[in-house]
Amino acid sequence: MKQVHTSEEAAAGPLGRDAEGRLYDSRVRTAMGVFTKGGDTLALEAAAAARSAFHAVEKLRAHGSRGRGLSAGALDVLVRLGAASRTGGADGGGEPGLTVGELARAGGVSPRNATGLVDTLEREGLARRSPDPNDRRAVLVTATDEGLAWLEEFRAPTERAMAAVFRGFSAEELAQLRHLCLRLVENQQQIEQYLTAVPDGPGAEVS
Repeated sequence: MKQVHTSEEAAAGPLGRDAEGRLYDSRVRTAMGVFTKGGDTLALEAAAAARSAFHAVEKLRAHGSRGRGLSAGALDVLVRLGAASRTGGADGGGEPGLTVGELARAGGVSPRNATGLVDTLEREGLARRSPDPNDRRAVLVTATDEGLAWLEEFRAPTERAMAAVFRGFSAEELAQLRHLCLRLVENQQQIEQYLTAVPDGPGAEVS
């Protein structure tokens, strides 16, 4: 009987609803309650929910990529290169490519990370590097014809996947979700700027 009870719990899943009808993860709530020794778990539960949501979207994205093996970061770079090929660079009026620095700033990653992502796309034949005709010191990254074709094939399954994962969401809810996620990003950027300005960290002694 004990095994049957466990199977039923697993089938039901860890999600429940609070008094206001809002979803929560009972396993996360229990674990965070132990971690905080009975303290407030709401922010920790929200962080865990944000991670779970990211992984849910990423699983569908990976499924739609047909096993090409592109990471979320590499796909983001390819999408930006595809847009640049149609609009003419970062400012919409230049060459149809982007520098590694522009890709890094747009993606919120370091130039080193952006370089690695471009390397991945080059190995896959989806992007290429070439000298910037307006600046001999710079290199432009552009999407290849194969890269643009891959994006075209990827568009339809991506739209279907997003429609499925956001099923039941109203336009207002989607806008609010976007807003809340970007508030997290904004807070993180402000914290990072503060930590960068204080070399020894927030716990350093002030003389």
